[in-house]
Amino acid sequence: MDEIDTTRLHALLEHDPSTPVVDVREDHEYAHGHIPGAVSVPLSELVARHAEIGALPGTVYLVCEVGGRSGQAAAWLEGQGYDVVNVAGGTSAWRHAGLPLE
Repeated sequence: MDEIDTTRLHALLEHDPSTPVVDVREDHEYAHGHIPGAVSVPLSELVARHAEIGALPGTVYLVCEVGGRSGQAAAWLEGQGYDVVNVAGGTSAWRHAGLPLE
């Protein structure tokens, strides 16, 4: 499984704000702050909603709080043929780096 750190993801988003990011945390976690532009598809709904991820253009970056759930999502989605990358450290690392949240 491919991984990227939050610093590199931030650079990608600055270069191209339309880079698709999917947040797999639960709705209440997402509501308390998420990477700007991230789409919410909770891990608990991933199987039922995976077509939404397939509709996104290019490589999709998956994020959770620290990287575990997004890693699970990435492994499953890769098995289905999706082009995905796990964000190591997740929203916690993003927040710790002082990067903006919505």
